[in-house]
Amino acid sequence: MTCPSLLHRPAVVDVVADLAASLNTLVRSDRALGQFARFVMVGGFSSAVYALLFWLLRDLGGVQANVVGSALSSMLANEMHRRLTFRAGERVGWFAAQWEGGALAIAGMVATSLALSWFNATVPEPPVVAELAVIALVTATIGTLRFLALRWVFRPQPA
Repeated sequence: MTCPSLLHRPAVVDVVADLAASLNTLVRSDRALGQFARFVMVGGFSSAVYALLFWLLRDLGGVQANVVGSALSSMLANEMHRRLTFRAGERVGWFAAQWEGGALAIAGMVATSLALSWFNATVPEPPVVAELAVIALVTATIGTLRFLALRWVFRPQPA
């Protein structure tokens, strides 16, 4: 006797379809939770770009690789937040987004550089994964504050 697959049962298919529809609705919403969902997705993508740049440039030194990786991935993130996260492409220009988002990114870059410098001073020859973990912890904290600030920066202006 064969057991029908759990995924072929109509109830499970309906639950999965409902979940997918709910996630789609959430991500498309312009409310805070929808913006936050998009913020996290953009942050994840730009963090992956950062990690790749950090890894490729690590021979320059940890702090230098952090600065270059942070600058380039932050510029990418600022543009993606302007267009996708907060849908402010028509309200806020590229330069304004880089200037305003860049100031927030610089604060994060200083915090991650200080944390990375401290970590490298206390742990001799740390593996790159450990350095990325320190950076991720600091970045998650700064990212939450950055979301709140960018939400204010990219808010629709009253007519």
